[in-house]
Amino acid sequence: MTEPFEDGLARPRAEPLFNVPWTVLALVGVLIGAHAARTGLRIDPDTFALTSETLAAGRWSGLMSHLFVHGSWAHVLMNSIFIVAFGTPVARFLGSGARGSSLFLTFFLVCGVAAGLAFAGLMEILHTVGVGPPYWAMIGASGAASGFMGAAARLIEGRGRLGPIGGRTVWGMTIGWILVNAVLGLTGLTPGTAGAPVAWEAHIFGYFAGLLLIGPFAHLAGVRQAWRSRRDDPLAP
Repeated sequence: MTEPFEDGLARPRAEPLFNVPWTVLALVGVLIGAHAARTGLRIDPDTFALTSETLAAGRWSGLMSHLFVHGSWAHVLMNSIFIVAFGTPVARFLGSGARGSSLFLTFFLVCGVAAGLAFAGLMEILHTVGVGPPYWAMIGASGAASGFMGAAARLIEGRGRLGPIGGRTVWGMTIGWILVNAVLGLTGLTPGTAGAPVAWEAHIFGYFAGLLLIGPFAHLAGVRQAWRSRRDDPLAP
């Protein structure tokens, strides 16, 4: 971008080196702050985890609280980096105003809750047929962060706007994400977990939640879809 000077010449305007929307930074700050507070107060992560026992007892708060609890600094920092990478295009797409910012944070929560519910349902089915564990616990924002990736896949497909679900880029990212999580989850080689079991299925569920829900959220934000708006856009390819 350029701006005029007194000599009448236009010179390039310096762009910020670190240009991340404030909503993304705020979310990352909350996650890191929550982990610092928990470890500083020496609170067991299971206190706020989503577990089979709490759900069986009808305590549903874990569906949301587990998103803000992490097992280690490596865990919370990896999720934070992931949110910066894929949450940034989503935040810019939904808008920086009050409505867009509220929708961005709501999108994070909805994707995380959807991933938690789907994971809990899968664990219940596996336990019923005799191949799942009797007790499980899940913590971390990975499911919600994966929702940002699913949404970003459609934004990449639409070159900054909302592209179709069946696009080539969406298919490639979807298949790649499923394979990566399946391999890392089944082999136990996921970085930052110190060998602890990973709810890799929740990553996939969260991804699909973001992939599907970004459409309704775009409508709420008042953003048009790419394949509809290109007809009237003379600069669109």
